[in-house]
Amino acid sequence: MQAGEAQRATQAAVSSATSLGLTVHDAAVLHNSNKLTLRLRPCDVLARVAPATHRGAQFEVDIARHLSAAGSPVAALITPRVFVRDDYTVTLWTYYEPVSGLPAADYARALERLHAGMRQVDLPAPHFTDRVAEARKLVADPARTPRLTDADRSFLAGTLDRLRRAVSDSGRPEQLLHGEPHPGNLLPTAAGPLFIDFETCCRGPIEFDVAHAPDEVGTQYPGVDPQVLRDCRALMLAMITTWRWDRDDEYPDGHRLGTEWLNELRRIDGQMPSARSSSLKRNAADSAPNHNASAGSTTSKTGSAGPVRPK
Repeated sequence: MQAGEAQRATQAAVSSATSLGLTVHDAAVLHNSNKLTLRLRPCDVLARVAPATHRGAQFEVDIARHLSAAGSPVAALITPRVFVRDDYTVTLWTYYEPVSGLPAADYARALERLHAGMRQVDLPAPHFTDRVAEARKLVADPARTPRLTDADRSFLAGTLDRLRRAVSDSGRPEQLLHGEPHPGNLLPTAAGPLFIDFETCCRGPIEFDVAHAPDEVGTQYPGVDPQVLRDCRALMLAMITTWRWDRDDEYPDGHRLGTEWLNELRRIDGQMPSARSSSLKRNAADSAPNHNASAGSTTSKTGSAGPVRPK
């Protein structure tokens, strides 16, 4: 958020907290991109603020409530209420002091417990392919991604299409997923690792979630299909690369990351067996972007290097 927006968003957070009788003398910015994350003191509450046009807050709160009831390792809500103040939505969460170090085995166990709890949650959620479709529409719209060259646009389109088909056709069981359980969305706390940020929840194979975690976590998570995990990692990279090329993206240093990740995707493509690499290039040519398509709505699109506090 720009300075003026961040100031109004902060005021919305403070107003929401004080309406509950909480004392707020200071609001420290922990993360600022498309949404604002604040630590409110001395009440020590974590506030997440988003433009009111962003409609994921109630969904996130509903998911968090169900997961907490199921005993899943998730950050606790201060209140299930979603506040609307001055064109912003505000949700209030418990603030956790971080502790250092999170072994891969503990990360994997926390993710496995989260998935077990998610199998008990019966709420409608998008399919992971819906999120891929959002990225695909963005690639197809030069007005939303004006800095992509034709060659890069064609490459990204083909990569997204091929990997979506590969994961969809894998036959792996599907369930509710976190959607982006990268290290920035897992807090190491004195109470154990706790997941945050559930606006990106979707349905799909567990490999889609495991792909967002560090590589060593994938070797610790039981029952993962190695080939599907590799495809999901490449798909995840293609998606977050696409978000960084959005003209409206506010992720810090996003354009540089988009360029680096696009180069990494090409490196991965070059390491594929020749048949699969040729197929990717052929699919890219067959999937020339429709310049009349709209970019569609977006989710958080935080990428694989998220903040280390709830955002």
